[in-house]
Amino acid sequence: MKGTTTYWAEHAWLNGTVEPGVTIDTADGRITAVRPETEAGGAVRLRGLTIPGLANAHSHAFHRALRATVQVGSGTFWTWREVMYGVAERLDPDTYFALARAVYAEMALAGITSVGEFHYVHHAPGGTPYGDANAMGHALIAAAAEAGIRITLLDTAYLSSGFGEPPSHHQLRFSDGTVEAWAERATALKPDANTRIGAAIHSVRAVPADALGTVATAIEGPLHVHLSEQTAENDACRAAHAVTPTRLLSERGVLGPRTTAVHATHLTGEDIGLLGGSSTGVCMCPTTERDLADGIGPAKRVQDAGSPLSLGSDSHAVIDLLEEARALELNERLRTRTRGHWTAAQLLRAASEDGHAALGWEEAGRIEPGSLADFTTIALDSARTTGALPRLGAETAVFAASNADVRHTIVAGRHVVRDGEHTLVGDVPGALSAAIAALRV
Repeated sequence: MKGTTTYWAEHAWLNGTVEPGVTIDTADGRITAVRPETEAGGAVRLRGLTIPGLANAHSHAFHRALRATVQVGSGTFWTWREVMYGVAERLDPDTYFALARAVYAEMALAGITSVGEFHYVHHAPGGTPYGDANAMGHALIAAAAEAGIRITLLDTAYLSSGFGEPPSHHQLRFSDGTVEAWAERATALKPDANTRIGAAIHSVRAVPADALGTVATAIEGPLHVHLSEQTAENDACRAAHAVTPTRLLSERGVLGPRTTAVHATHLTGEDIGLLGGSSTGVCMCPTTERDLADGIGPAKRVQDAGSPLSLGSDSHAVIDLLEEARALELNERLRTRTRGHWTAAQLLRAASEDGHAALGWEEAGRIEPGSLADFTTIALDSARTTGALPRLGAETAVFAASNADVRHTIVAGRHVVRDGEHTLVGDVPGALSAAIAALRV
């Protein structure tokens, strides 16, 4: 990822303002200068609106294989989960690498430059470790590198099927048996120029209360946790501990600025105060939450209480961070029957700068000198975006554009997607088709 490249953006979103004619110098993977230029000169032209790279703060890469197949009939999160287990059962390091490489390439095509992979498929079916105990995690790291995007591998502790219950036979490959064994394996993972390592608590259902503190302190990087995605989780936690999941996490020292609660759909007023008061981040995944009929989380209330927001595509019903940003506002409109809860600029920051911060890439998400040279360009002349005023670029990106409008994605100064084509993987639909078909044999 070394080298020097100069890009010329027809329009660029800089600190909340759209500027015409912007030259972006990059060297050794970082932005070295940003300056106005009316002409491109010898720079690489980026026609459209260039914004900071998008951060997908919550991903389960293998869920991509479920797209459309889980739309047959009715059901709930819990019936969906049974189908998901079937796909997880067929993964191995090779098939997971192939699938994740294709999924991360699809993300690059959607303007995503960093992904937070909430990784819990650790071992072989039945729970037997591979010769390399982190073979599955290493497959994900290699997949992201080959697809040209950054990854924060959030190695996930998953030790029980419910409060006081052992893992089910499906979950044995997720579990290390004890929190000490999880910590020994997870801390062996190492970061590199393209990779950050973090930890995750799958949920208060899956990690016993007396193990929560160990997971929270084992790794210095970001800490993520599924929180109150379903009301059944809240009910079970109250039955087991007489408190909500948020209160339990607070009492065990899990909440804080390096922690991100994912979903946070069903919260009490006290829960919102605990999250905001501790500056715990909240990652909303609106397309998954609506796909699974989980509900609409109190995103505006938790942000107003002090929690920074990020966005994720989670189960990959779609991979489109612009749609996630749009859905955040539109969901709130449906709930309140009023408009304008966030500006388009605030939604773009949740999808870029704040998402990167949640993944431990604080130096990404801005187009300014010193930042990582990660940015993406959205067409302003497609059937969806044409006719909008360039100065309303943020509004166009969030409320009109989709992943299909991404023309360029640059990561560490390298052109990963050029004119809508992936420069490293090439035939992304073909790679996805082959990888998913391999899991159906």
